[in-house]
Parts: sequence; C-alpha cells; structure tokens
Amino acid sequence: MTTTSNTALPGSSLNAERRRAELDRLADGAVVDVLVVGLGATGAGAALDAATRGLTVAAIDAHDLAFGTSRWSSKLIHGGLRYLASGQLDVAHESAVERGILMERTAPHLVRAQPFVLPLTPLVSRGQAALARAGFLAGDLLRVGARTSRGTLPRPRTLTAVETRHLAPALRPTGLRGGLLSWDGRLSDDARLVTAIARTAAAHGARVLTRTRALELHRDGATARDETTGEQLRIRARTVINAAGVWAGGLVDDVRLRPSRGTHLVLRSEDLGRLSAGLHIPIPGEANRFVLVLPQGDGRVYVGLTDEPVDGDIPDVPEVPETDIGFLLDVLGSALDVTVHRADVVGAFAGLRPLLDTRDAGGRTADISRRHAVLTSPDGVVTVVGGKLTTYRRMAQDAVDAAVAAGGVAAGPCRTASVPLVGAARPRTLAALDVPPRLVHRYGSEAPAVHALGLDDPALAAPVVPGHPVTGAELLWAVRHEGALDTGDLLDRRTRVGLVPEDRAKAEQAARDALAAPVS
Repeated sequence: MTTTSNTALPGSSLNAERRRAELDRLADGAVVDVLVVGLGATGAGAALDAATRGLTVAAIDAHDLAFGTSRWSSKLIHGGLRYLASGQLDVAHESAVERGILMERTAPHLVRAQPFVLPLTPLVSRGQAALARAGFLAGDLLRVGARTSRGTLPRPRTLTAVETRHLAPALRPTGLRGGLLSWDGRLSDDARLVTAIARTAAAHGARVLTRTRALELHRDGATARDETTGEQLRIRARTVINAAGVWAGGLVDDVRLRPSRGTHLVLRSEDLGRLSAGLHIPIPGEANRFVLVLPQGDGRVYVGLTDEPVDGDIPDVPEVPETDIGFLLDVLGSALDVTVHRADVVGAFAGLRPLLDTRDAGGRTADISRRHAVLTSPDGVVTVVGGKLTTYRRMAQDAVDAAVAAGGVAAGPCRTASVPLVGAARPRTLAALDVPPRLVHRYGSEAPAVHALGLDDPALAAPVVPGHPVTGAELLWAVRHEGALDTGDLLDRRTRVGLVPEDRAKAEQAARDALAAPVS
C-alpha cells in the first residue's frame, strides 16, 4: 500500500506542462511499445497494465479522462449477481473477483461497502421475494468464492417493516411486509477512479495525453491531432490498443457495436428524506431488473437506470429523453410515500454501454451479454469492447496480452491485481487521517495534501457552490495534479458539480480562478 504523504505520489501528477512536454517528445519521433487509444476505465487500465509490465506507453484521448461512458455509471462495483441470475457464471465470478481486488487491494479509499434495501411492497409477490432472497444468498456465495472477507461485505439478511422504514423512511408503509438487505461495492465517483488509474499509470512512466485525437490507427501507431492547437503528429508504436468504447468501431473496421443507453436522474436529498441505504425498486413486469436509488452523501441522490438500444451516430454527450425520465419517476412512485415531480429532477445524465453486437438478443440490449471481447484486426490493432466498469482491470489485462502477442513485444506478467492506485492505503491508515472523511473517500492518502491547500489559503476552503461540499482547494488540486485543462474537466469530471446545471453556473468562476492560479 502507499504511505500517507502531504504530496502527490512521485511521477503521478498530470498537468498542462507535462502534457505539452510529452507530446513534443512523441512528435519528435519517440517510439513507444504500446499506444492506447481511449482514456476511460479500460484504456487507462491498459496503460497501467502495460507500464507495470515494463513497457513504454502512450495513452491518448480526444477529450478528457473519463469523458465517455466511464463517468456515467451508477458508481457501483457489482459482484455479478445479475449475471449469475442469467446463467453467465463466468462473468458473475469475474465480477466478484474484480470487486474484491478493488475493495481490498487496489482502491480501498475509493470503493466501500454500500447497503441496499429491496422493499417488499404489495407489488412484490412472495414468490418473487423468495427468489430475490435466494439470489442475495447466491451473491454471498460469489463473495466467498472470490475470497472477499465478511468484514468487507456483510451478510445479506431479512428486515422487518420497521427496520426497512428506518433505513428508508420515504417508503410507503401501506402493505410493506419488510425488506431484504444486501451489500455491494460502491465508488465514491467513477470518474475519480479513472483519474486514479491514469495517474498511477503515469507514475509508472506512461505518457497520459488528453485532448489528443486519434485520426487513423496503423499497425505501427497512429496519426493524431492535438486538439488544443490543431497540429497533427504521427505517434509511433510497436503495438496499438483501441479502447475507445462506443467510438471504437469508428477506428477499426468490422467491429460492430450495439450501444445501450443507461439514464440516471439527479434529485436533491431533501426530496427523499433521510436514506441510510440505497434502494432496489423492482421494475413491474421484469423478473430481474430494478431501479436503483443511490444516495451520494453530497446532498444529491441518483435514480437509475434504463437499458435502451441506441441507433445512429454516437454523440459526445448523450441526451436524456423525457421517456426515460418518465419511466424512472413512475417506478420510483410505485414504492415511495412521497411524490417526486418532474420539476424535482434537478439534473439527469445518460451513458452508452459499448456492447458487442452478437445479433442474437432480439430487440433488447438488456439481454446482450456484458462479457467483454478482445478482437485483433488483420493489421494487428487490438480492440477491447463490451464488459463493464467493475471488470475494467481484467479487460485491460486481456487487451495487453493480445497486444503483446500481436506486436511481438517482450513483456513481463500482469501485475495490476496487486498494484495500489494513487491514494490507496490500509483502512486503519485512512481512518487515522486528521482531515474531513469526505476528502479521504475521494483522495485517500492524498487527502491531507488537498486539505492543506485550504489551510494555506482560507478562500480555497470554502465550497464553490452553497450546499455542495466541493471546495476551491479540490479544483486547484485537479489543475496541478489531475490533468484538468478547462472548466469542463473540473466541474464535470474531477468533481460532479456540473451534474446540476444551476450548480454548474454558480461554480464557473471558481473553476476559472483555479485554472488561472500559479502552478505551485
């Protein structure tokens, strides 16, 4: 594990100055062993995997870290229960193993146990409740099989109606028979996970370059463009990994994707009252699908998610249709004693899952396997698609294995199952840090360094938006150490202030101030 420090991990700081210097080296003809295209979770994971095998790496993205699907998830690290129910035993086991690695080895500061309540309302038959109870017990067996400790993820159990409403007072009491309590992994923030992976890759020598668009991939590299200047460059590499997510098919022929849209609503916490646990609300008419209610601890609650096929061109930022909002509000209303109106939705976001088109799932993307695929084109470019956030590390491992083989590159074995991410430390070490717990959950052992920025300048200690905990110190840290180049990077990815447009507008000036501040 990393040790507590008041500075960033040596070599992990990403900023505009480092980006420019490393782009210049590539433009001058430097050759890397591996070029990774895409800096979502899987692409950043591939950069880390390759770098820790002793390979030289360049990783590029047309936009920013976690610009695409990796910032639009439910912020959960799933143990694979849904896949167990659909008979995908290998995917379920893989998910449980990867969840345990994140929670106990590589990112215990970012992933912790989240309790969930499935309320047994009149819409949930006793047969459905028995199936759900059996499913949660099977999920606990997955935990055992993955060797994740009971101390990390407690045992599921049945709740009385009183216990259920104690955890979620907003539930409708009429006909409530009790609830089922289960546990899963929960991220403090999916985009922060990607940032930590990318910075850890940088600490191991990877060149992590945002705002660098791949125009064309080749066996021996790529033609790219610096989006900040418009200048084109040729990046030379011995092997190439295409981890561009839903855009992967635009870079390599014969990769067919069938994107699926997952929509979440953003509500103010006071609209749902005190929630001590998340909620699984069964979707009427569906045997194994739920709407999730996810308290964030920052005055907001996320409600999601949908699973709808998407046709046509892939947008940079997906739109949220009113039909998705109406669907989620209807399911929410089936279990709650409070009415959530359309006007109470203060924000919404949608992500596109890069599902491989297997052409055997009919019209439902919900039925397409979440198993990932690694494909090598005739000219040797490796593409990784499918999968999900929880299994990013295994996806990256498989992609690097294929790239090493395709490029004939000598490399060591995969090490990422035991490489802690930036900020990781043992739970007792993190608990002993004399800083606000919220900062520890987001920055781990680097939390004292972030906190110190506010101590040095009290103006930076203040929230950038009234009622939201993000401070100016966090924005400044993101500019100096996390590669943030503009206000979107700061408000939409390094923090999530921008999920509520009203809050984003109020925080714009603080973001501009952080970008204009001296580097150190």
